[in-house]
Amino acid sequence: MFENGKRVLIVDDERLIADTAAMIFAVRGFESRAVYSAEQAIEIMSQWSPHLAIIDIRLPGMNGIDLAIWLKSELPSCKVNLISGFMDATEWLDEAEKAGHSFHVFAKPTPPTDLLRRGDDLLLQGEEAC
Repeated sequence: MFENGKRVLIVDDERLIADTAAMIFAVRGFESRAVYSAEQAIEIMSQWSPHLAIIDIRLPGMNGIDLAIWLKSELPSCKVNLISGFMDATEWLDEAEKAGHSFHVFAKPTPPTDLLRRGDDLLLQGEEAC
């Protein structure tokens, strides 16, 4: 069923967005899962390692930037893309960049074709590095 063998994790507290994005990636041949908090993402990654994580910046509890930094330290080969419907994440992103972490951010709503194209691009970069 999963044609390309790549795993994608969608992390967004807006369930409809997370579930829809996971379904779009699944239709494209990715093994995809949706979770609704950073804590759920950390829990699922103890048993299932994604190749790509698409993470909303504003999450309840741990924010998406902190999750992305944690993810990169635990699974360095996992590609990360952030999404946000708010412009007030600039301060968090600036702090992350000062600490040596740089992330691409898509504005919500993001057309599914853009997410898929970015996912394909990030995953192809990973294959070239292997």
